Amino acid sequence: MTANPPSVCCTVGYKHSGNPVGKIIKLGSLDAYIATPSAEKSHKDAAILYLGDVLGMTVNAKLMADQFAANGYLTIIPDQFNTDCLPPNVTPDFDFLGWINKGTDGDNPHTTKEVDPVVSRCIEYLRNEHGVRRVGALGYCFGAKYVCRFLKGGSLVDVGYLAHPSFVSEEEVKGIKGPISIAAAEDDFIFTEELRHSTERLLRETSCPYEMTVYSGVSHGFAIRSDLTNPVSKWATEAAFMQAVHFMDNWLLTDKGAGSRL
Repeated sequence: MTANPPSVCCTVGYKHSGNPVGKIIKLGSLDAYIATPSAEKSHKDAAILYLGDVLGMTVNAKLMADQFAANGYLTIIPDQFNTDCLPPNVTPDFDFLGWINKGTDGDNPHTTKEVDPVVSRCIEYLRNEHGVRRVGALGYCFGAKYVCRFLKGGSLVDVGYLAHPSFVSEEEVKGIKGPISIAAAEDDFIFTEELRHSTERLLRETSCPYEMTVYSGVSHGFAIRSDLTNPVSKWATEAAFMQAVHFMDNWLLTDKGAGSRL
């Protein structure tokens, strides 16, 4: 494992203020939030798939999708959990692995068997309905695992970005075939210093372009759930956001990356 399973810290954080301007769409039975850039700024051949944390399609996530759209990227957030996302601040004894394997009611699991098709459906939608030729995927905490799983080249995901990842296996990192950027927290017992270093060694072996930035003074979840009244947290959140934008601008909008079709 290059990132430990989700834990209580994956549900702790602050709700950000603002009014999302995107819309909820239906992809069959799947709900998704889509944020659309203006015609003047749109990167017409590229889009972003936003795979969030265990809290699901929160206001924070939607506001971030709106900001990626403001930077020119059509952005979609799927409901990865079939309406079974977690509430904020679960108790310390919450059974995360039980929730992943069975869901809240015991009959709604959130394993790769269920989540992989959700990711595939969104990629198909972006390519077939919007004519997107290159897809960048953002993975926050839980979603990071699926960025790695789909960053294999071919017609899946072309460029990836992870923020404070959880539950990522060595095999999933070894399978990466395209550029990858990672935003890590200095204080994170899910993506620890030891696991950061082991991930770096594995990425070096893939021969794919990669970067990893460690942000001081912040903990797991900072890129999406931080206290924006705290100057250190606000700086790290904004820097991690721009890290994603700059990485996508460099690798998604050009033919530099592995698996390019431009």
